[in-house]
Amino acid sequence: MPEPGALLIHITGHDKPGLTHSLTSILARYKVRVLDIGQAVIHDALALGILVEMTEAMRSSALLTELLLAAHELGVQVKFSASTADEYEAWVSMQGKRRFIVTVLGPTIEASHIAAVSGVLAGQGLNIDRIDRLSARTRLSGSEGPPRFCFELSASGGSSPEGVDEDAVRTRLAALTAMGEIDIAFQHDSVWRRNRRLVAFDMDSTLIQGEVIDELAREAGVGEQVQAITEAAMRGELDFQQSFRRRVGLLRGLPEAALARVVERIPLTDGAERLVSTLKRLGYKTAILSGGFTFFGKALQERLGIDHLHANTLDVRDGAVTGEVIPPIVDGAMKAELLQTLAVREGLSLEQAIAVGDGANDLPMLRLAGLGIAFRAKPVVRAGAKQSISALGLDGILYLIGVRDREAAGE
Repeated sequence: MPEPGALLIHITGHDKPGLTHSLTSILARYKVRVLDIGQAVIHDALALGILVEMTEAMRSSALLTELLLAAHELGVQVKFSASTADEYEAWVSMQGKRRFIVTVLGPTIEASHIAAVSGVLAGQGLNIDRIDRLSARTRLSGSEGPPRFCFELSASGGSSPEGVDEDAVRTRLAALTAMGEIDIAFQHDSVWRRNRRLVAFDMDSTLIQGEVIDELAREAGVGEQVQAITEAAMRGELDFQQSFRRRVGLLRGLPEAALARVVERIPLTDGAERLVSTLKRLGYKTAILSGGFTFFGKALQERLGIDHLHANTLDVRDGAVTGEVIPPIVDGAMKAELLQTLAVREGLSLEQAIAVGDGANDLPMLRLAGLGIAFRAKPVVRAGAKQSISALGLDGILYLIGVRDREAAGE
């Protein structure tokens, strides 16, 4: 008796309810052992593959004839491809290779983007095993609705025995995002990627559009001086604590009533409410870890339902800002420390934590978290973070954790 091998049954055509049942029912009558199965439907076009163990009994049976007849009745095409036992075992042995998830997102995705991304992967010997669309079905050009597209690739393999040069892949994929048209995340396909449970956000220019201290400075008439210090600090050119104290010192004498006016006028970042409400519904814990101020953080915490808040307390006495901050100051090192403390408190590994920020003082927590995301950040921060998003709103983060549009809150 010949050594058993494998048979790939490949079905294509117009999808319809009951099709898979009809064909697998034939396999069931012949007691066929299924080795692998996969199905995809694009615009009602079906591609179904069933890999089965090929035995001598199957070779001499009417199984293949029955499948051909059933396919004809169902209006689909079926093809068969056989492999030897050695070929099948070689395929099985490849399952130990490291797997990666590549997420591509942007307002719109062109064929050139897909060609460029797949070219980078091919250059490292990575095979694309699966492609899934995470965004909602895209309307034709000119239709109403915010443009948003995301697809996720699962890739495996590598061009050398040592594995994949991940730094080279990240560098080349990052180069594709330089024009700001798309964002690309490159992650290990691991159990941690599917089990994130804590998200820590910076506040200023992350959850909200703008810097609270800059708005306070405008109220105090020292806007240009404070903004210049802020921008230098965000670029990493100044020590955060020193620059922070200098900026706060310029606010001395600002009436307390100005704080409320600032709370009223700074808007949330686009996608913030959708992101946080979805995370809450999925059971995530959320935190604000900010070098900004608690007076704004508390308002934001109440509005969004954030679980934890750590920020700086602006000293106010006799109805006016004193120009001092009540210690300790939340800087980059403390953000990382707080993230670690929160993970322990929630009984989580840091691999299950996500950190999101835009400034140089966010880098310590971005590097510590299992998934660190630079959001609309300066180049030095994007370069230092594991992932970055600039082309979409804050809710684009949902794609990086595998959430589809139809699964998000309010969809």
